[in-house]
Amino acid sequence: MEQEKVIVCNSCMDVNMPPAEEVVLVDEDNRVLGTRQKSDVHGKETPLHRGFSLFLFDRAGRLLLQQRSHTKKTWPLVWSNSVCGHPALDESNVAAAERRLAYELGMRAAHIEEVAPYRYTFVRDGVMENEICPILVGFATEEPKPNQQEVEAIRWVAWQDFLKEIAAQPGTYSEWCEEEARVLESHPRFQEMFENRGQHFNNSHFST
Repeated sequence: MEQEKVIVCNSCMDVNMPPAEEVVLVDEDNRVLGTRQKSDVHGKETPLHRGFSLFLFDRAGRLLLQQRSHTKKTWPLVWSNSVCGHPALDESNVAAAERRLAYELGMRAAHIEEVAPYRYTFVRDGVMENEICPILVGFATEEPKPNQQEVEAIRWVAWQDFLKEIAAQPGTYSEWCEEEARVLESHPRFQEMFENRGQHFNNSHFST
């Protein structure tokens, strides 16, 4: 297992807060019921809403992980996948992932693709997460410049080492992150993307 470097974000990028964010409330068939301010949604009984999860890899096949900020209402200081967020009404999941990747980590991706559906409900410390949350996979050449309002720390880890870690020590990462990783591990499209990841860098405007 290669040695990992953890970057703690006590002197990372500091940016202004974005405008108040709304989440899209849906039914179990993902039909829109309305919108609500993100700050008002999460609680003991969080209504079902749209989210997304992004797993971002570099050329070497390392996965970017982030420790969620201590200021977050949901899962503070918990290590998780590269980026999580909520698409706005009429915003695609890929566009939402690009937006949050830029805001949280100061990065542009060479390629992002929606790979698999996912639906979850978890409760931690009295706060529920309840999302229809498709899994996205991306590739990037840029180094992260974390926004300290969103990210406590980051690290890159080899994909196979990460899979071994969550198998040996379940609960090390957010519940959705570990479940989504197992979905990707056995998903044919992800396997194809990962094995042929070089083509996503070569075809990108941001590959230099």
